[in-house]
Amino acid sequence: MSILDKAIRYSTVYRVSSHIIFWLVVFIVPQVPEGMSFKEALIDNAFCLTFYMMACYFVAYFIIPKLLKDDNYLVTMIYFIVGSYVISAFSRIMVVHVLEPIIREPPFEQESILEILTDLRILVVVYFLQNFSLAWIFGFLKLVKDRYLIKQRTLLLEKEKTEAELHALKSQLNPHFLFNTLNNIYSLSLINSPITSKSIAGLSEILDHVLYRCKGKSVPISTEIALLKNYIDLEKLRYDERLVVNFKHVIDEDLEIAPLILLSVVENAFKHGAGEDIGNPIIDMDLRLSKGNFSFIVSNSFVVSNEEVSKNGIGLENVRKQLALIYPKNHEFKTYISGTTFVTLLNITDLNINKVQVIDESKMSFS
Repeated sequence: MSILDKAIRYSTVYRVSSHIIFWLVVFIVPQVPEGMSFKEALIDNAFCLTFYMMACYFVAYFIIPKLLKDDNYLVTMIYFIVGSYVISAFSRIMVVHVLEPIIREPPFEQESILEILTDLRILVVVYFLQNFSLAWIFGFLKLVKDRYLIKQRTLLLEKEKTEAELHALKSQLNPHFLFNTLNNIYSLSLINSPITSKSIAGLSEILDHVLYRCKGKSVPISTEIALLKNYIDLEKLRYDERLVVNFKHVIDEDLEIAPLILLSVVENAFKHGAGEDIGNPIIDMDLRLSKGNFSFIVSNSFVVSNEEVSKNGIGLENVRKQLALIYPKNHEFKTYISGTTFVTLLNITDLNINKVQVIDESKMSFS
């Protein structure tokens, strides 16, 4: 976190103390004028600080917000001219009739209030320039802070929206997988297959992974590989030796990946490969992770027409949406037909850099 980020966060969380620190710095910076005692200098600085504060808060909390929100700039300019005149005239009146009697030795001449109000040259050249020179710096700092907070709030809203969309997609994915698998087990139970109980046990292990180990944004690839092996074993129970499944996986480190995406791809291959009556179905899966670059290729034989294959099912469509949300700029996902083989290709580059930055929204507020 940069110094600017830390300063803005501090001023957002501790608004009162940050303002006090700012004005203390302004108060102690001026030097003691020549011919004036230390006590008199403190009184003079206190008066000047009061006028600075009036000008700063007038510009930062009234004029600048109006310029940003309103289209009627002429009215805002009138407000600024009137307000500047009032603050400058009030400053001059307080200096002449309150400050000077405290720090000056009488007798001395004093301007009347009417003379002060009509002496525009002194009000503009001296008091306006003196009071409002700091006001624009103060207003600029507040503007930078507000822009920063708006940007952070926008990032937070985008993050919450993405998480909500991912949650909705997972809610669709899990019932879709469960529905297909339960149908498989139901088919086995109709013929009183001896492998029915083993299928239920396999499904129980998969559901334990899906329901309790995939709650986070990412999981280790090794756990997803174990999930795929369990799913493959479960599917193999439905078929005889005519089904051939080849699953190769090589990873050089156990990085994390979004959960259940790989399962959806494999499930689709079984559904349109082994699930169709195509004689001797073959499903090949090749998973590789090397230096942060991930690739997953799944191919299955099929008998459905090109028109049917081109239709997006729930599983693959959810995969596309999740990848677009989680890996928007560094993934490739496509399907194509090669002869009598349907191929699904997933590539993710720089898998180790996909970490979501957490923003503490509880400390975000606008001032």
